[in-house]
Amino acid sequence: MSQSSLVLFAHGSKDPRWREPFEKLTADLRADLGDTKIWLAYMEFAQPTLQDVADELKLKGITRIRLLPLFLAGGAHVAKDIPEQVSQVQARIPGFEVEVLPPVGENPRFAGLLREIARESI
Repeated sequence: MSQSSLVLFAHGSKDPRWREPFEKLTADLRADLGDTKIWLAYMEFAQPTLQDVADELKLKGITRIRLLPLFLAGGAHVAKDIPEQVSQVQARIPGFEVEVLPPVGENPRFAGLLREIARESI
């Protein structure tokens, strides 16, 4: 079993319709890559939380994650809230490693895709 997984980290919403695209993306990726490689967590207003996912991964023997924020840009959530939640996870699960990746919106390929969608939409 892999000792590392990718956690997609979305903001969260009380509205289940908002969560549907994230849950579909996660299901599609799990079908492609395996159900222990890809996880979804929400920062607030929805379950599972990052702590929930970390607890479940620990039970599966996975002790290292890469956290991919599904945000268009860095801001207070990326600069402050994510590090706080990561610190809480690591305090509760000693030795649990979390590598926080840049927000998906800051990836040059994502910007290129948005430009392509905009051109197609004109």
